[in-house]
Amino acid sequence: MSAAVSGHAQSDPSAGSGSTYSRPTSTQFDLQSPQSQMEELQSRPSLSPTTGGANERFAMGPTQATTANDASTQGHSQDGCGAGKEVNKRSVDYLVRSGVAGVWRGAKTVVAPLDRVKILFQASNPQFAKYSGSWSGLVLAVRDINQYEGLRGLFKGHSATLLRIFPYAAIKFLAYEQIRAAVIPSRDKETAFRRLISGSMAGITSVFFTYPLELIRVRLAFETKRTSRSSLRDIFRQIYNERVAPPSTPTGASATKAPVTATAEGVSSAVTKAVPSSGFANFYRGFGPTLLGMLPYAGISFLTHDTVGDWLRLPAVSAYTTIPESEASSEKKGSRRPQLTAAAELFSGAVAGLLSQTSSYPLEVMRRRMQVGGVVGDGHRLGLLETARSIWFERGFRGFWVGLTIGYIKVIPMSATAFFVYERLKWSLSI
Repeated sequence: MSAAVSGHAQSDPSAGSGSTYSRPTSTQFDLQSPQSQMEELQSRPSLSPTTGGANERFAMGPTQATTANDASTQGHSQDGCGAGKEVNKRSVDYLVRSGVAGVWRGAKTVVAPLDRVKILFQASNPQFAKYSGSWSGLVLAVRDINQYEGLRGLFKGHSATLLRIFPYAAIKFLAYEQIRAAVIPSRDKETAFRRLISGSMAGITSVFFTYPLELIRVRLAFETKRTSRSSLRDIFRQIYNERVAPPSTPTGASATKAPVTATAEGVSSAVTKAVPSSGFANFYRGFGPTLLGMLPYAGISFLTHDTVGDWLRLPAVSAYTTIPESEASSEKKGSRRPQLTAAAELFSGAVAGLLSQTSSYPLEVMRRRMQVGGVVGDGHRLGLLETARSIWFERGFRGFWVGLTIGYIKVIPMSATAFFVYERLKWSLSI
């Protein structure tokens, strides 16, 4: 009876018409050798398309199935995850993500009152110059602004700040990634000088495109209610229509000067005449010291942040300053370095803000004086040396550092927050 059962041919109901074959029972498999089983499976007729894939997998041995599954899994991981692929820093997708990462900078609104007081001190506003130089002066200046202009007065010029900060930050960080990729093509060519150049060029690029908004912001913050109250449109028209007063002709004793001084003033006069006296050129008042100040400011900022970050990733301290297992995930996402902890990242950004603010502050004070030159004095366009002499005669060496403490209060937390958010967004966006 068992022999009849084992030799009985069963038809496969799932096969199409005319495609029946003898399906052996488990008893028949037990009696046959593995070689006989393979020969029998290979000699069977092919099935319909709907069942061919299933029967082919059934016909495969355990070793073959495992190999196929491993190959399928490997191919899927290479196509899906993209691990190990080099990030193309020139692609449009990378540019967009770099810009998005650079845009999100916080704390601007929080420090807006301090920013306005600092501008009033730096530009030597006649009504607030007496308060500069002490902590009590900061409190008294805030009190006066609130008393005469109300709470909105503390945020005067902040609208231009908000219009400027998003393109400024996006362009700066985006330009830094692109310039860094060109200046530092590989890890072995990464030096402090190349980092400094990359940061400086990124800062110059961003400030060139956003400087008119910076000038409008300073003009708005410089005005007080007791003198005038202008809107964003009014300030724009005022700056555009300002005409530069012609340079005065030296007379008397001032006409007899050394040849070198006379030559320098002659070149300065020629340059002044070559620059348009009105129009859009007015929106770049003080752009010279801005460029000079951006070299140390942005350059040292990025250099310090990257250098301190490297120190915090050294093996001696990495256990306390880096996120565990972030190096593996960073390599998977395309990053080259493990992520710092929140405290370490904020610390590196704060140090970067401290050093960059200190190194460029005298040029920032001169820039502020030149930016408000159209609304003070005779309205002529101030030169860099003329502005420096004016500050020195008024307050001496300390005049170049007026408002620095307020600058620290504003810049250090802002720089720390900016670099922290930037690095985290870079990590999240896989750039």
